[in-house]
Amino acid sequence: MASQSQGIQHLLQAEKKAETIVSEARKRKTQKLKRAKEEAQAEIKSYREEREKQFMDYQREHMGSKDDFQAKIEEQTSVRLDQISDSVTKNQDKVIERLLSLVYDIKPELHQNLRT
Repeated sequence: MASQSQGIQHLLQAEKKAETIVSEARKRKTQKLKRAKEEAQAEIKSYREEREKQFMDYQREHMGSKDDFQAKIEEQTSVRLDQISDSVTKNQDKVIERLLSLVYDIKPELHQNLRT
């Protein structure tokens, strides 16, 4: 009976030892996974920054910057305003004469509904 008791005690001790080994292995596994996740996130972050920098360089090279677009738009606007201003000064007298002729040269006529 004593040998059975010692055998059971020995099995319990072996089970506890196996449990601690498994527990430590799980902890190490969790730590490795956590470390791998952190490394992966750092690598993702550096890759993202690199790609964003490449995109910004490409965008600047092929499309120009916002300041360039704004300068072009302002230049086009000023050119168009100058054209309109020139057109106004060139045609101002003709428009005034046309309006005055329409106002002063009244030709009384019957409305088309009253003609029948």
